[in-house]
Amino acid sequence: MPLGKRANMEADAESAHSKQMKVDTDQTWDTETEEEAMDETYQISDVYLDTINRSNLDFDFEQQCSVSLSTTNIYACLVCGKYYQGRGPKTHAYFHSINDDHHVFINLQSRQAYILPDNCQINSKSLNDIKQVISPQYSKQAIASLDSREKQAFDLQGKPYLPGFVGLNRIKSNSFMNVVIQLIAHVEPLRNMLLSSGESTGEQQDVLLSKLSLLIRKIWHAQKFKAHVSPHELVQEIVSLSKKRFRLDQEGDPYELLIWLLNTLHIHLGGTRKRNSSIVYQAFQGEMLKKDSKTDRKMPFLALSLELPPKPLFTNTSLDDPDDRAEIPQVSLMTLLQRYGSAQPEQISMLQLTKLPRYIICHIKRFNKNEFAVEKNPTVVNFPVRNLPFGQLLPQDTREMHGRDTTYDLVINICHVGEQLPQSTPDTAQPDVTAETTGSGESPFMVYIRNEANGKWFMLHDLQVKPIMPQMLFLSDSYIQVWKRND
Repeated sequence: MPLGKRANMEADAESAHSKQMKVDTDQTWDTETEEEAMDETYQISDVYLDTINRSNLDFDFEQQCSVSLSTTNIYACLVCGKYYQGRGPKTHAYFHSINDDHHVFINLQSRQAYILPDNCQINSKSLNDIKQVISPQYSKQAIASLDSREKQAFDLQGKPYLPGFVGLNRIKSNSFMNVVIQLIAHVEPLRNMLLSSGESTGEQQDVLLSKLSLLIRKIWHAQKFKAHVSPHELVQEIVSLSKKRFRLDQEGDPYELLIWLLNTLHIHLGGTRKRNSSIVYQAFQGEMLKKDSKTDRKMPFLALSLELPPKPLFTNTSLDDPDDRAEIPQVSLMTLLQRYGSAQPEQISMLQLTKLPRYIICHIKRFNKNEFAVEKNPTVVNFPVRNLPFGQLLPQDTREMHGRDTTYDLVINICHVGEQLPQSTPDTAQPDVTAETTGSGESPFMVYIRNEANGKWFMLHDLQVKPIMPQMLFLSDSYIQVWKRND
């Protein structure tokens, strides 16, 4: 090739390369200009997101500033987990970010994160797990699949747990509240309503409903940072709303709390005296006929109270043989239910079941209160776990109207541990906070719950959660039972 022609080709190639470099440089400059025009919060947040310490985060307690004790406009520091008010200049969160060099905060109501003191908003998807822990949200498909899910989840420490079957903190003397909360969390209609009533609707919720809904959503959450939940906020609301009828400084009666809570929820949900006017009545309200010498009238009911036979006055214990103990009396549950059956003997006043609800609450009256103490009846109640024929208690004509759906399975069994129930302390009296109800500091109430996914049973005793055999149900003194109709 001639030398001149070759030189011309090299010159053309160098010129084309220079033009291409110029184009690439222009394109790079345009891209950088667009990035600079975007919100610079992404660049700032990338510097501080690594400082987040999820093991320090606990969103179960009251949303209250740790400095001013205010409960409005609260932000959580995602580095140390403490709560502070505000994010603007001269606020406690602002000074905390400067003094302690903690810069990532999240608003506990809006769940929007910010960098302080720059006051820059963070839109990173890496914070979605924290937002879900603060206020879990459920789709309709997720709620429908809860009773078929058997897969275990793991917390930050790798501890396995089953969503829905998690322990509740014993704050003081609130085991009677914990078992009622667990009961509400496993009655399907109530649970589904509370899970779906999240804060995403933007509607102003009732305080009790809002806090109960938040707690139930946390119990069933599958991505918790810790394998237990604290009912602190709900317990405080119950104490306040009941005007200290139920308290933290002394154990109470879970049956009284359950009936009070169901009636209160019914009212707060807009329920009336009409049948099926709320989800509470749809699940639990049945009907019975009260017959006396004058009139017959229909009465609604939310629970059936069952009278145990009297406690024996004398025992057969021998002083020579300490192991020779008196036999504890036993009775079947169907025998106790005959009080509401059609085959009961003629009496001046009698009760007759006429309509059975989807869920039947049975209250076994174990405690007799007098002026001095609360005595416990230790009678053992025997019952089948499945297919209890409640339909046999109905009159023949009513039984035909119910069809075949008159057998029930046991799904929840609340039991009492110990010898007695602590007597309620008047508001004017000074409660004995140091007194223990079981003699060893153990919580007096536990609950057994059946997993609908596989039929296995779990024992929940405050923070303690463990699977059990169905035969273990009869080793404790049943106090409240929930039976579910086989539809």
